[in-house]
Amino acid sequence: MNTTPRLALRLVAAAALTCAALAHAGQCPTDKLAANTLANAPSAPAGVTDTELASIDLAQENVKLDQRRLRLRHMTVAPGGVVPLHSHEDRPALIMVTSGEIVEHNSKCSVPVLHKAGDIAREFLGTQHWWKNMGSQPVELTIADLVNDKKPETMKDKVM
Repeated sequence: MNTTPRLALRLVAAAALTCAALAHAGQCPTDKLAANTLANAPSAPAGVTDTELASIDLAQENVKLDQRRLRLRHMTVAPGGVVPLHSHEDRPALIMVTSGEIVEHNSKCSVPVLHKAGDIAREFLGTQHWWKNMGSQPVELTIADLVNDKKPETMKDKVM
């Protein structure tokens, strides 16, 4: 019996499992998906620099989303720094950890989630969360979101 097809099948299966594991890196484990009240969440930022790099007014684009901008930001979270509790009720976002490691406390996960360099967090309807840099090195994040210009707190560069 020719073992080449079986070997190829095993390699494809191993690659698929590897890709599946990578797709879930930095996400809540499925057995830990549960409501989290975030009772001890911080309400004030600390050690965070947030800089808007560019944005597009979506009211002027074919999507016609009034009072919305597609925004790209860079954020640095110092060691011990905190991004306080906030909501993504109306502001979907993608956050890529470009360097370092940071812990997310999420309203939809019963355990903290560790995000490492290369991970992308997906923030969407109903998500409330806060982040903390537990390490000794700054964490660098690249963030794309649909900012609501009706909320002034989301409009400016910030050093917190």
